[in-house]
Order: sequence, then C-alpha cells, then structure tokens
Amino acid sequence: MDLHNIREEYTKRVLSIKQCEDNPIAQFELWQGEAIQAKVNEPTAMNIATVGANGRPSARMVLLKEVNEQGFVFFTNYHSHKGQDLATHAFASLTFFWAELQRQVRIEGRVEKLSESASDEYFASRPYTSRIGAWASNQSEILENYTALLLRAAKFTLTYPVHVPRPAHWGGYVVVPDLIEFWQGRPSRLHDRIQYRLINENWTKVRLYP
Repeated sequence: MDLHNIREEYTKRVLSIKQCEDNPIAQFELWQGEAIQAKVNEPTAMNIATVGANGRPSARMVLLKEVNEQGFVFFTNYHSHKGQDLATHAFASLTFFWAELQRQVRIEGRVEKLSESASDEYFASRPYTSRIGAWASNQSEILENYTALLLRAAKFTLTYPVHVPRPAHWGGYVVVPDLIEFWQGRPSRLHDRIQYRLINENWTKVRLYP
C-alpha cells in the first residue's frame, strides 16, 4: 500500500476568528457538544502527552471526565507511567481529534492533582467492576499473564464484596491550560487554526498559518 496516495479533502466546515468565543473553555464546550450531537466515535477521548525524567515524551489515550473553568479533568493510577511522568514534570499536552467533523483541539498547561474528596466522589460513581479494576491493576508494571490479572480481580472482589474504597494510588488530575488551539480542516490543506494564549491572566486569540 502506497501511503503517499492516502488523502482526504477537508470541506465540511469553516472556522473564523470572529465566530470563536472569547473564552476558549466556552469554545471547547461548544465544539465538544457538537461532537457529541454528531455521534462521533469516542467524543471524550483525548491523547495526553507527558515527559519523563529522561526527557523522552510519552503519549496515550485517556477519557476526559469533566471540563470546567479550571481546566480538563481525567483520572488514572498515580503509579502509572503517566503518573510518574507528571510527578517529575507537572505539564502535559492534550489532543482531541474528531475525524467526522474534521476538527482537532490542542491544549497545553500545567497539571494539578484533584482533591481527595473530588477523587472519592468520582470513584464512587464508577461501576463496581471498574472500581475493582482500579485495585487489581498494577498499571504499567509487567504482567506475567492474563490469568494473574483475573486472580487479582477475584481477590479484591472477595475483599470488597459491596463497598469498594478508592485506592490511595488512584485519583484525578486537572490540566490547567495556558494554550488552546482549534483546528478546522479546509480544502487544499489551507486549514483554519485559531490559537488562544493566556497572557497576564487574560485570554488572547490569533489566527495561525496552517
């Protein structure tokens, strides 16, 4: 297969700087709402890139669980690869790609842990099996075989048959943005890019070359 010849012409929508909200969080909520209404595949899925102590970047997909005036919230195991990266370098980059709408959003900012109470509240809302899974998985560590994982899940099911407390090593983060960029695919690769930057606690927006 010749990858050079795989192309798609982006013709669905237009993004002007005038139509963008003054606050990029409001603009993101507008776009994500349209993605959900359009029934795009995994509208809350986002790529999160972190940097480890060795200076090497690492990226993976996670799910956005909340967006508010502070930023973008997700949950994970604090002992995971990304958790270790964030303990060293408390900054991350997020990318959303909604292919059906030919749209992308990039976000950069510092990362803070949520309060224990906020993590407790979300953990309690998860399905029982997901809460057991948080205990069973030594995330990012070597697993000898799948049976070992099932045995750990069974062990914690017996330990917590009804109430499953949140593990201390599991909880939430919020990415507090200082840069948010909205990309709309356009014909001939002349795409629309509107970038917001936080300068002196105020958001500014500019159009970028594609």
